[in-house]
Amino acid sequence: MNNIRSTLATVWRIAAPYYRSDDKWMAWGLLSAVIAIELAVVGLMVLFNRWNNVFYNALQEKNFDVFTYQIGYFCVLAAIFIALKVYQLYLNQWLQIRWRRFMTERYLGGWLHDARHYQMQLLGDAADNPDQRIAEDTQLFVERTLALGVGLLSSIVTLGSFVVILWGLSEAAPLHVFGRDIPIPGYLVWGALIYAIIGTWLTHLIGWPLVGLNFQQQRFEADFRFNLVRARENSEQIALLRGEPAERERLAVRFSRVVENWLGIMTRTKKLTAFTASYSQASIIFPYILVAPAYFAGKVQLGGMMQTASAFGSVQDALSFFITAYRTLAEWQAVVARLDGFERSIETVTALAAEADLVHVATAESSGIAFNKLAVKLPDGTALVSADGVQLRGDQRTLITGPSGSGKSTLFRAIAGIWPFGSGRVVVPTGATLMMLPQRPYFPVGPLDAAVSYPAETGSYAAAQLSEAITAVGLPALASRLEQHAHWNRMLSLGEQQRLGLARALLHKPDYLFLDEATASLDEPSEAALYRLLAERLPGTTVVSIGHRSTLNAFHQRDMTLARDGSHFALKDQVRLPA
Repeated sequence: MNNIRSTLATVWRIAAPYYRSDDKWMAWGLLSAVIAIELAVVGLMVLFNRWNNVFYNALQEKNFDVFTYQIGYFCVLAAIFIALKVYQLYLNQWLQIRWRRFMTERYLGGWLHDARHYQMQLLGDAADNPDQRIAEDTQLFVERTLALGVGLLSSIVTLGSFVVILWGLSEAAPLHVFGRDIPIPGYLVWGALIYAIIGTWLTHLIGWPLVGLNFQQQRFEADFRFNLVRARENSEQIALLRGEPAERERLAVRFSRVVENWLGIMTRTKKLTAFTASYSQASIIFPYILVAPAYFAGKVQLGGMMQTASAFGSVQDALSFFITAYRTLAEWQAVVARLDGFERSIETVTALAAEADLVHVATAESSGIAFNKLAVKLPDGTALVSADGVQLRGDQRTLITGPSGSGKSTLFRAIAGIWPFGSGRVVVPTGATLMMLPQRPYFPVGPLDAAVSYPAETGSYAAAQLSEAITAVGLPALASRLEQHAHWNRMLSLGEQQRLGLARALLHKPDYLFLDEATASLDEPSEAALYRLLAERLPGTTVVSIGHRSTLNAFHQRDMTLARDGSHFALKDQVRLPA
């Protein structure tokens, strides 16, 4: 019971924001229409039930006039039923897409806000495969929640409507055993109730492992798909290393988990289907077994028996809702758990930003980027980099060096405000713009002009500006291909990507440009030419570089190093030796 309450509370927490959003009037309107149509359908089922009595009595009595009238009456009811079901499906799907659009936008906003997507990975990425949770789980949540919610409501209303009918029919067709009537008030209702309770208990006993199996299946499927994408993204490196056998083995191991878990689902589903199919087939004949003695004893007519069977079936179906929907419930509960985990992961990262013992980035009127008692740590709390009382002056180009693993790139992340682990402050000049260029720049899949302009919107720069910048960094062959759609990170060599990244910097003209080995894949003459280009085109930009080549000294006025200081590395000025 506690588990059910917890699940329902989670479902409400996930679902409620949509019904409180700007689209709430349309949301409630569509939901009300879907529910109203479902209630109307239940009302029609009551009319169909009564039709059974009159129609089959007409057959028994060979009353042709009543027979033909009831055929026409049935056609009218059927036409109304069809119209209601068509529009219920249409309105249900309309509600689904609006609700899913809201959830997708909400999750994208939460995930892609203030580097949360990156920090979630640093914290261990408890919400694995966020792409699946946003793309698939939201769709499944909306679809299953509406189906189960409307189905449960329909079962409750059906039960309330037909219990009254079935109770009355229990009096009209009393239980007849061994030639005697046994007066049990509402015996047909009690029969349906006992039958459904036993079936529900056995269904749960057989099917409850499906919840965990479905959760794991979604996880294994997403993991397998993610690694397929990684193999595609890194196909060049795999081919160069002749890594195809290793990749096949890795992918085979991940797919084996998919297969193994699926076999578990198959086995459990086979058992569940065997029982539910047997239960459903038995439920067809069960009411006839109860009423047949009264019929053969002349206590009830054929129409009464058919109406009783129909009413019994409706009550039994309503009571057996959890039996027929058990597998859907298992899948739905797994989806709810995954979305709940995703939301909690976002909340954890959001709460992290409010903690006092973190690296904070502030703004102030200053001539450079200052570090006040900055202590950068790893996510597990291990000290990595410290900096206090030093400043990256705006009028000096600075080169930062240090051993591999000393935390140079992590220091840049702290300056950018995406690495919260640690303490102290990074003070950035008010209104200053920063741009970070890593060793492997990112380009979204799409037209070249959008890739170079990123993160600015497409059209922010004129075609002539884009072509000129691309040509200036040494890629004249690309200058005429601005509208070409491609996967640029896969299509271009790393050196070409680094040139294109510098073209992006020329367009954006940041106040501070941080180059994290952003020219390491270029030869020294090309690297020197690009640094001269930056000095010429961006005279107002302060360049801060991470690099290991001694040739970079010529393009920077100040050298800083990360030197070992006990258990961590400290940022210090480095004295240049005379040539």
